[in-house]
Amino acid sequence: MKMISVLLLLSSLLGTPAVPSRRPSCHKRVLKEHNCHNIPEGVENLRRVDEGLRDHFWEGNGCEVICYCNWNELLCCPKDIFFGAKISFVIPCNS
Repeated sequence: MKMISVLLLLSSLLGTPAVPSRRPSCHKRVLKEHNCHNIPEGVENLRRVDEGLRDHFWEGNGCEVICYCNWNELLCCPKDIFFGAKISFVIPCNS
């Protein structure tokens, strides 16, 4: 009886298609010819968030993805994941 239960469980798991997560994830990017201190405005599709937040950049045209620069590598995440939902709404957006 236990063997039948295990087989039914395995067959139901194998028959279920994998569904990708709807939650956006973080990604890393290497800055090819720049580092955090010499990224000109608009290069790499980045804009500085604020003078008070060193090495933080908005990615793209909107203000949904924020990147943190660590020497020559960017870690980019949706702002709610990066800062948390309670803080992300007060971060200035300079679109």
